[in-house]
Amino acid sequence: MYDVVLLTLGSERDAAPGCGSGGACCGGASEAAEEKPERCETPRVPVLTCADALTARGARVEMVTARSDAEIDEVLARLDGPPRPDGLTWPDSDSKVRLVVATASDAQLRAVLRRLVRRYAPPPSRRPADLPGNRTVPDLPPVGVLPLDPAGSTGHRDLVAQLGLSRDPAEVAAAVLDGTPRRLDLLRNDGGSVTLDGALIGAADEAGRPLHWRGRVEVDDTVLSDGDEPLMACAIGNAGGYATLNDVTLLNRPDPTDELVEVAVAVPVVARSTFGRKRVRLEVRRARGRAVSVLPRDEKVPFLDDGAEGELNRKRSWWTEPGAWAVWAA
Repeated sequence: MYDVVLLTLGSERDAAPGCGSGGACCGGASEAAEEKPERCETPRVPVLTCADALTARGARVEMVTARSDAEIDEVLARLDGPPRPDGLTWPDSDSKVRLVVATASDAQLRAVLRRLVRRYAPPPSRRPADLPGNRTVPDLPPVGVLPLDPAGSTGHRDLVAQLGLSRDPAEVAAAVLDGTPRRLDLLRNDGGSVTLDGALIGAADEAGRPLHWRGRVEVDDTVLSDGDEPLMACAIGNAGGYATLNDVTLLNRPDPTDELVEVAVAVPVVARSTFGRKRVRLEVRRARGRAVSVLPRDEKVPFLDDGAEGELNRKRSWWTEPGAWAVWAA
Protein backbone atom coordinates (compact mmCIF):
# COMPACT_ATOMS: atom_id res chain seq x y z
CA MET A 1 0.00 0.00 0.00
CA TYR A 2 1.01 3.60 -0.45
CA ASP A 3 2.43 6.20 1.89
CA VAL A 4 0.37 9.35 1.39
CA VAL A 5 1.45 12.83 2.39
CA LEU A 6 -1.37 15.32 2.92
CA LEU A 7 0.26 18.70 2.41
CA THR A 8 -1.36 21.97 3.49
CA LEU A 9 0.19 25.41 3.24
CA GLY A 10 0.52 27.39 6.44
CA SER A 11 -1.07 30.75 7.09
CA GLU A 12 0.96 33.91 6.64
CA ARG A 13 0.76 34.89 10.28
CA ASP A 14 2.27 31.55 11.35
CA ALA A 15 4.91 31.49 8.63
CA ALA A 16 8.60 31.29 9.19
CA PRO A 17 10.66 34.28 7.99
CA GLY A 18 10.81 34.39 4.22
CA CYS A 19 7.35 32.93 3.62
CA GLY A 20 5.42 35.56 1.72
CA SER A 21 8.55 37.46 0.73
CA GLY A 22 10.22 35.04 -1.62
CA GLY A 23 8.59 31.91 -0.21
CA ALA A 24 5.68 30.22 -1.85
CA CYS A 25 3.58 28.98 1.03
CA CYS A 26 0.92 31.64 0.58
CA GLY A 27 -0.06 30.86 -2.95
CA GLY A 28 3.21 31.59 -4.71
CA ALA A 29 2.15 35.21 -5.10
CA SER A 30 5.59 36.48 -4.19
CA GLU A 31 7.85 34.41 -6.40
CA ALA A 32 8.86 37.55 -8.30
CA ALA A 33 9.80 40.77 -6.58
CA GLU A 34 6.89 42.66 -8.12
CA GLU A 35 4.24 40.22 -6.90
CA LYS A 36 2.20 40.68 -3.74
CA PRO A 37 1.85 38.13 -0.91
CA GLU A 38 -1.51 36.44 -0.39
CA ARG A 39 -2.97 35.55 2.98
CA CYS A 40 -3.83 31.90 3.43
CA GLU A 41 -6.17 30.21 5.86
CA THR A 42 -6.24 26.42 6.08
CA PRO A 43 -9.46 24.71 7.26
CA ARG A 44 -8.76 21.33 8.81
CA VAL A 45 -12.00 19.34 8.44
CA PRO A 46 -11.55 18.27 4.76
CA VAL A 47 -7.95 17.27 5.49
CA LEU A 48 -8.92 15.10 8.45
CA THR A 49 -11.81 13.55 6.52
CA CYS A 50 -9.51 12.69 3.62
CA ALA A 51 -6.90 11.27 6.01
CA ASP A 52 -9.52 9.05 7.64
CA ALA A 53 -10.65 7.77 4.22
CA LEU A 54 -7.07 6.99 3.21
CA THR A 55 -6.30 5.24 6.50
CA ALA A 56 -9.46 3.15 6.22
CA ARG A 57 -8.11 1.84 2.92
CA GLY A 58 -4.82 0.80 4.51
CA ALA A 59 -2.67 3.76 3.44
CA ARG A 60 -0.09 5.18 5.81
CA VAL A 61 -0.91 8.88 6.08
CA GLU A 62 1.19 11.80 7.22
CA MET A 63 -0.22 15.32 7.48
CA VAL A 64 2.29 18.12 6.91
CA THR A 65 1.80 21.87 7.11
CA ALA A 66 4.50 23.75 5.18
CA ARG A 67 5.15 27.40 5.97
CA SER A 68 8.09 28.01 3.65
CA ASP A 69 9.56 26.88 0.35
CA ALA A 70 12.13 24.83 2.26
CA GLU A 71 9.39 22.91 4.07
CA ILE A 72 7.57 22.25 0.78
CA ASP A 73 10.85 20.99 -0.66
CA GLU A 74 11.30 18.56 2.25
CA VAL A 75 8.00 16.93 1.30
CA LEU A 76 8.77 16.86 -2.42
CA ALA A 77 12.12 15.15 -1.78
CA ARG A 78 10.17 12.00 -0.91
CA LEU A 79 9.16 11.78 -4.57
CA ASP A 80 12.78 11.62 -5.78
CA GLY A 81 13.92 8.68 -7.84
CA PRO A 82 17.15 6.71 -7.36
CA PRO A 83 20.47 8.42 -8.15
CA ARG A 84 21.18 8.86 -11.87
CA PRO A 85 24.58 8.55 -13.58
CA ASP A 86 24.30 12.19 -14.68
CA GLY A 87 23.70 13.38 -11.10
CA LEU A 88 20.33 15.01 -11.86
CA THR A 89 17.50 14.96 -9.34
CA TRP A 90 14.65 13.12 -11.06
CA PRO A 91 11.16 12.02 -9.98
CA ASP A 92 10.55 8.34 -9.24
CA SER A 93 8.05 6.98 -11.75
CA ASP A 94 7.50 3.92 -9.51
CA SER A 95 7.22 5.81 -6.22
CA LYS A 96 5.09 4.31 -3.47
CA VAL A 97 4.64 7.79 -2.01
CA ARG A 98 1.64 9.78 -3.18
CA LEU A 99 1.09 13.47 -2.58
CA VAL A 100 -2.22 15.20 -1.87
CA VAL A 101 -2.19 19.00 -1.86
CA ALA A 102 -4.95 20.62 0.20
CA THR A 103 -5.66 23.91 -1.55
CA ALA A 104 -7.60 26.98 -0.56
CA SER A 105 -6.94 28.49 -4.01
CA ASP A 106 -5.42 27.76 -7.40
CA ALA A 107 -2.50 29.93 -6.33
CA GLN A 108 -1.65 27.49 -3.52
CA LEU A 109 -1.65 24.54 -5.90
CA ARG A 110 0.60 26.54 -8.22
CA ALA A 111 2.98 27.18 -5.32
CA VAL A 112 3.60 23.44 -4.96
CA LEU A 113 3.94 22.88 -8.72
CA ARG A 114 6.43 25.72 -8.89
CA ARG A 115 8.60 23.94 -6.35
CA LEU A 116 8.27 20.65 -8.26
CA VAL A 117 9.52 22.39 -11.40
CA ARG A 118 12.42 23.99 -9.59
CA ARG A 119 13.36 20.64 -8.09
CA TYR A 120 13.30 18.56 -11.26
CA ALA A 121 13.99 20.97 -14.16
CA PRO A 122 17.58 20.32 -15.31
CA PRO A 123 19.85 23.27 -16.16
CA PRO A 124 20.02 23.90 -19.93
CA SER A 125 23.70 22.97 -19.88
CA ARG A 126 22.87 19.51 -18.46
CA ARG A 127 19.83 18.61 -20.56
CA PRO A 128 19.58 14.79 -20.55
CA ALA A 129 18.88 12.69 -23.63
CA ASP A 130 15.74 11.17 -22.07
CA LEU A 131 13.99 14.54 -21.70
CA PRO A 132 11.29 15.04 -24.38
CA GLY A 133 12.35 17.48 -27.07
CA ASN A 134 9.37 19.78 -26.52
CA ARG A 135 9.88 20.08 -22.76
CA THR A 136 12.28 21.56 -20.22
CA VAL A 137 11.01 19.38 -17.33
CA PRO A 138 10.38 15.64 -16.98
CA ASP A 139 6.96 14.18 -16.22
CA LEU A 140 6.22 15.66 -12.81
CA PRO A 141 4.75 13.31 -10.17
CA PRO A 142 0.93 13.29 -10.13
CA VAL A 143 -0.73 15.13 -7.26
CA GLY A 144 -4.09 14.65 -5.59
CA VAL A 145 -6.00 17.92 -5.24
CA LEU A 146 -8.14 18.35 -2.12
CA PRO A 147 -10.20 21.57 -2.20
CA LEU A 148 -10.55 23.18 1.21
CA ASP A 149 -13.90 24.57 0.08
CA PRO A 150 -15.67 21.24 -0.57
CA ALA A 151 -19.02 22.86 -1.40
CA GLY A 152 -17.52 25.36 -3.82
CA SER A 153 -19.23 28.13 -1.84
CA THR A 154 -16.94 30.87 -3.17
CA GLY A 155 -18.72 30.74 -6.52
CA HIS A 156 -15.38 30.94 -8.35
CA ARG A 157 -14.88 28.40 -11.12
CA ASP A 158 -11.52 27.16 -9.92
CA LEU A 159 -9.27 24.63 -11.59
CA VAL A 160 -10.87 21.73 -9.72
CA ALA A 161 -14.25 22.65 -11.20
CA GLN A 162 -12.82 23.16 -14.68
CA LEU A 163 -11.14 19.74 -14.64
CA GLY A 164 -14.22 18.01 -13.26
CA LEU A 165 -12.37 16.75 -10.19
CA SER A 166 -14.23 15.75 -7.06
CA ARG A 167 -14.51 18.13 -4.11
CA ASP A 168 -15.45 15.29 -1.75
CA PRO A 169 -12.52 14.27 0.53
CA ALA A 170 -13.41 10.56 0.41
CA GLU A 171 -13.60 10.60 -3.38
CA VAL A 172 -10.28 12.43 -3.55
CA ALA A 173 -8.78 9.67 -1.39
CA ALA A 174 -10.20 6.99 -3.71
CA ALA A 175 -8.77 8.73 -6.77
CA VAL A 176 -5.31 8.92 -5.18
CA LEU A 177 -5.30 5.21 -4.33
CA ASP A 178 -7.22 3.72 -7.27
CA GLY A 179 -7.30 6.39 -9.98
CA THR A 180 -5.04 7.14 -12.90
CA PRO A 181 -2.88 10.18 -13.63
CA ARG A 182 -4.47 12.71 -15.97
CA ARG A 183 -1.61 14.56 -17.63
CA LEU A 184 -2.03 18.28 -18.28
CA ASP A 185 -0.09 21.04 -19.96
CA LEU A 186 1.88 23.48 -17.84
CA LEU A 187 2.95 27.02 -18.63
CA ARG A 188 6.40 28.06 -17.47
CA ASN A 189 7.49 31.68 -17.52
CA ASP A 190 10.77 33.53 -17.47
CA GLY A 191 9.91 35.04 -14.09
CA GLY A 192 10.71 31.67 -12.54
CA SER A 193 7.17 30.50 -11.95
CA VAL A 194 4.45 28.39 -13.55
CA THR A 195 0.82 28.84 -14.59
CA LEU A 196 -1.77 26.07 -14.34
CA ASP A 197 -4.94 27.92 -15.35
CA GLY A 198 -4.10 31.29 -16.85
CA ALA A 199 -3.26 34.95 -16.39
CA LEU A 200 -5.22 38.17 -16.88
CA ILE A 201 -3.21 41.33 -17.46
CA GLY A 202 -4.84 44.72 -17.04
CA ALA A 203 -5.94 47.42 -14.62
CA ALA A 204 -9.31 48.43 -13.20
CA ASP A 205 -10.67 51.47 -11.37
CA GLU A 206 -12.34 51.37 -7.95
CA ALA A 207 -15.66 50.45 -9.56
CA GLY A 208 -14.06 47.48 -11.33
CA ARG A 209 -14.11 49.07 -14.78
CA PRO A 210 -11.08 48.13 -16.93
CA LEU A 211 -8.54 50.89 -17.57
CA HIS A 212 -6.41 51.37 -20.67
CA TRP A 213 -2.80 50.24 -20.79
CA ARG A 214 -0.32 49.66 -23.58
CA GLY A 215 1.93 46.73 -24.34
CA ARG A 216 3.33 44.60 -27.15
CA VAL A 217 1.78 41.13 -27.22
CA GLU A 218 3.17 38.36 -29.45
CA VAL A 219 2.12 34.73 -29.80
CA ASP A 220 4.80 32.80 -31.67
CA ASP A 221 5.14 34.96 -34.82
CA THR A 222 1.74 36.67 -34.52
CA VAL A 223 1.60 40.22 -33.16
CA LEU A 224 -1.72 40.88 -31.41
CA SER A 225 -0.70 44.38 -30.33
CA ASP A 226 2.31 46.46 -31.32
CA GLY A 227 2.23 48.46 -28.10
CA ASP A 228 0.99 51.71 -29.60
CA GLU A 229 -2.75 51.22 -29.11
CA PRO A 230 -4.65 51.08 -25.82
CA LEU A 231 -5.61 47.68 -24.42
CA MET A 232 -8.31 46.84 -21.94
CA ALA A 233 -7.00 43.38 -21.09
CA CYS A 234 -4.78 40.51 -22.18
CA ALA A 235 -5.83 36.96 -21.29
CA ILE A 236 -3.37 34.07 -21.36
CA GLY A 237 -5.15 30.75 -21.09
CA ASN A 238 -3.94 27.24 -20.41
CA ALA A 239 -7.40 26.43 -19.02
CA GLY A 240 -10.54 28.59 -18.97
CA GLY A 241 -10.46 30.54 -15.71
CA TYR A 242 -9.90 33.86 -17.48
CA ALA A 243 -12.02 33.20 -20.56
CA THR A 244 -14.42 36.12 -19.99
CA LEU A 245 -14.17 39.72 -18.84
CA ASN A 246 -17.36 41.60 -17.95
CA ASP A 247 -19.45 39.26 -20.15
CA VAL A 248 -17.00 39.64 -23.06
CA THR A 249 -15.59 36.35 -24.32
CA LEU A 250 -11.82 36.61 -24.48
CA LEU A 251 -10.75 32.98 -24.90
CA ASN A 252 -12.77 30.68 -27.16
CA ARG A 253 -11.41 27.21 -26.47
CA PRO A 254 -8.59 27.03 -23.92
CA ASP A 255 -7.67 23.39 -23.36
CA PRO A 256 -5.02 22.22 -20.86
CA THR A 257 -4.34 19.12 -22.96
CA ASP A 258 -3.89 20.56 -26.49
CA GLU A 259 -0.20 21.57 -26.07
CA LEU A 260 -1.05 25.20 -26.94
CA VAL A 261 -1.62 28.46 -25.09
CA GLU A 262 -4.54 30.63 -26.20
CA VAL A 263 -4.06 34.39 -25.95
CA ALA A 264 -6.49 37.26 -26.46
CA VAL A 265 -6.29 41.04 -26.25
CA ALA A 266 -9.30 43.32 -25.88
CA VAL A 267 -8.86 46.59 -27.80
CA PRO A 268 -11.37 49.45 -27.42
CA VAL A 269 -12.44 50.72 -30.85
CA VAL A 270 -14.37 53.98 -31.34
CA ALA A 271 -17.05 53.79 -33.99
CA ARG A 272 -19.54 56.41 -35.20
CA SER A 273 -23.19 55.75 -35.83
CA THR A 274 -25.14 57.03 -38.82
CA PHE A 275 -25.99 60.14 -36.80
CA GLY A 276 -22.38 60.81 -35.86
CA ARG A 277 -22.57 59.56 -32.28
CA LYS A 278 -19.47 57.93 -30.85
CA ARG A 279 -19.71 54.37 -29.60
CA VAL A 280 -16.93 52.29 -28.06
CA ARG A 281 -16.85 48.56 -28.71
CA LEU A 282 -14.31 45.93 -27.76
CA GLU A 283 -12.39 44.22 -30.53
CA VAL A 284 -11.02 40.88 -29.35
CA ARG A 285 -7.98 39.52 -31.16
CA ARG A 286 -6.93 35.94 -30.54
CA ALA A 287 -4.07 33.62 -31.36
CA ARG A 288 -2.88 30.17 -30.31
CA GLY A 289 0.70 28.98 -30.15
CA ARG A 290 3.54 27.51 -28.12
CA ALA A 291 4.67 30.74 -26.45
CA VAL A 292 3.54 34.28 -25.70
CA SER A 293 5.40 37.41 -24.65
CA VAL A 294 4.03 40.63 -23.17
CA LEU A 295 6.12 43.81 -23.08
CA PRO A 296 4.31 46.54 -21.11
CA ARG A 297 4.85 50.13 -22.26
CA ASP A 298 3.40 51.53 -19.04
CA GLU A 299 5.46 51.55 -15.85
CA LYS A 300 3.39 48.98 -13.94
CA VAL A 301 0.47 46.89 -15.17
CA PRO A 302 -1.47 44.80 -12.60
CA PHE A 303 -2.17 41.16 -13.36
CA LEU A 304 -3.62 37.98 -11.90
CA ASP A 305 -1.83 34.69 -12.49
CA ASP A 306 -3.69 31.64 -11.15
CA GLY A 307 -5.36 34.06 -8.73
CA ALA A 308 -2.10 35.55 -7.41
CA GLU A 309 -1.80 39.32 -7.80
CA GLY A 310 1.26 41.05 -9.21
CA GLU A 311 2.50 43.98 -11.27
CA LEU A 312 4.17 43.59 -14.64
CA ASN A 313 6.92 46.15 -15.21
CA ARG A 314 9.12 44.32 -17.72
CA LYS A 315 8.81 41.78 -20.49
CA ARG A 316 7.36 38.44 -19.45
CA SER A 317 7.18 35.29 -21.57
CA TRP A 318 5.14 32.11 -21.04
CA TRP A 319 5.67 28.84 -22.90
CA THR A 320 3.90 25.49 -22.98
CA GLU A 321 5.23 22.32 -21.37
CA PRO A 322 2.92 19.66 -22.88
CA GLY A 323 1.66 17.08 -20.38
CA ALA A 324 4.25 18.12 -17.80
CA TRP A 325 2.08 17.80 -14.69
CA ALA A 326 -0.72 15.46 -13.66
CA VAL A 327 -3.61 15.05 -11.24
CA TRP A 328 -4.99 11.84 -9.78
CA ALA A 329 -8.45 11.33 -11.27
CA ALA A 330 -11.08 8.65 -10.77
